[in-house]
Amino acid sequence: MPIRKPNFTPPFNIVRASHVEFGVRDLAASRAFYVDCLGYLVTAEDKNVIFLRAVEERNHHSIVLRKQNDATIPALGYKVASEEDLDRAAFWFAHKGYPTSFPEIEHQGRTLRTCDIHGMPLDFYFRMDQAECMLRKYAEYKGARIQRIDHLNCFTPDVQASYDFYTELGFRLTEYTETDGDNPQLWAVWMHRKGNVHDIAFTNGRGPRLHHIGVWTASALDILHICDVMASSGYLANMERGPGRHGISNAFFLYIRDPDGHRVELFTSDYLTVDPDFEPLRWGLQDAQRQTLWGHPAPKSWFEEGSAFTGVPVKDPVLEAQPIVAR
Repeated sequence: MPIRKPNFTPPFNIVRASHVEFGVRDLAASRAFYVDCLGYLVTAEDKNVIFLRAVEERNHHSIVLRKQNDATIPALGYKVASEEDLDRAAFWFAHKGYPTSFPEIEHQGRTLRTCDIHGMPLDFYFRMDQAECMLRKYAEYKGARIQRIDHLNCFTPDVQASYDFYTELGFRLTEYTETDGDNPQLWAVWMHRKGNVHDIAFTNGRGPRLHHIGVWTASALDILHICDVMASSGYLANMERGPGRHGISNAFFLYIRDPDGHRVELFTSDYLTVDPDFEPLRWGLQDAQRQTLWGHPAPKSWFEEGSAFTGVPVKDPVLEAQPIVAR
């Protein structure tokens, strides 16, 4: 079994997945999608960038839309528990031979920029500017009534290597997919810091690339509602997969694509994973209920298309294994 014991004493303390910056070609089109359709709140904006948050979020932003010539991702953001954890993180990454720097990032405090084992760019920070929490201002709830960012999901060329790396950083495994047969290999993993199914997930494929960000809605009805909104406001073609319920995570979901092709999962109703003796759940790659509890497979695009990271080369996966794909 390629599964390791959790690391309860990591070199520094990561709290949760925090934010993502999307490079977008048409800022007005992206604003219409995220704000007018999905209902995100604008915290700040100018002609080149828009900072967005959801109704529960007190941090200044969880999505940044930045006008670029190419629709790539500069970095994925994680919040750590203290300023001291930033120093511990910088020491750990530098000691391991990874690049480290502290760039000036708008609306964030001191931020460490580095990368993971496959070169995926990572930002770690402790402090961010604060904004008003709109959780109790129900008149502001629009579109999908999104509450907060939940997780990040990425393609990796080597799931085992990514799993080993993030386990060392204290991410704990909740569910995983293995190939079948006498020599099972990891095909996908779901790992958490904050106590639900995942803050980060890795899927076998050409990578590193961002597969999607997952954002939390309060109920499945919010997801059904945004299906009606998108279908009647010119965004029918942006609905890629769902609505449905995953076997993995038990979550109710809908996958959508923004005007640049960046994928967003609307996500709710997974479960608690905080117990230190939590046992990860195994799924076989050919289990029809793995992808969707109701047995419906994902489209081909879901396994092949993702968002590149800025300046990071993409590699073919080391594992050749084919999941069930919708025809």
